[in-house]
Amino acid sequence: MQLGIYFDQTRCTGCYTCIVACKDWNDVPAGPAAWMRVSTIEKGKYPNPFVAYLAQPCYHCSNPDCVPACPVNAITKRKEDGIVVVDREACLGYDKCNACLEACPYRSPQFGAETNAKMQKCDLCAARWPEGKKPICVEGCPMRALDAGPMEELKKKYGTAQEGEGFKFVAKTGPSVVYKPKPAPKELAKDKGSLSTAPITARQ
Repeated sequence: MQLGIYFDQTRCTGCYTCIVACKDWNDVPAGPAAWMRVSTIEKGKYPNPFVAYLAQPCYHCSNPDCVPACPVNAITKRKEDGIVVVDREACLGYDKCNACLEACPYRSPQFGAETNAKMQKCDLCAARWPEGKKPICVEGCPMRALDAGPMEELKKKYGTAQEGEGFKFVAKTGPSVVYKPKPAPKELAKDKGSLSTAPITARQ
């Protein structure tokens, strides 16, 4: 089984509740590390602007590049549910090695501001699943733009789209995500626009 995440880009308002809920539940200190990030995509200009938001947790890829990139095998993919987890005690730290961050096409590995910070990231709230609870970002979203569950179930419920505005599916890694995209108008198809990510960190 592979657990994954669903994101309805048409419902997200960029309120950042998912970021706050994630930091609070997982006791992530204030600073650059954010297990959930939200990017704002802006295209066009007045009077016809286009804005979309992109939730960015770890996507728990089918073939995560971060796993073989780690020189001390601190990152593993669980067989029972496909969640990618990190052994922070085994991690060499940012000052000595950030191979996982460089390998990940989505920049999901996170590091705090402290000296030689150890890698941390979204674990899809692994401890909540045995209690019958979904990730805290899913429960916290006031717009119900997020969901999580087995990928087969998510695709049956929401469809098979795996790309959204600002997000490209990398087949090599196979991110475990399903989208309801919010596509830009056709006249803005060639407009690269601008993308900004919150929270702003020095280690993205």
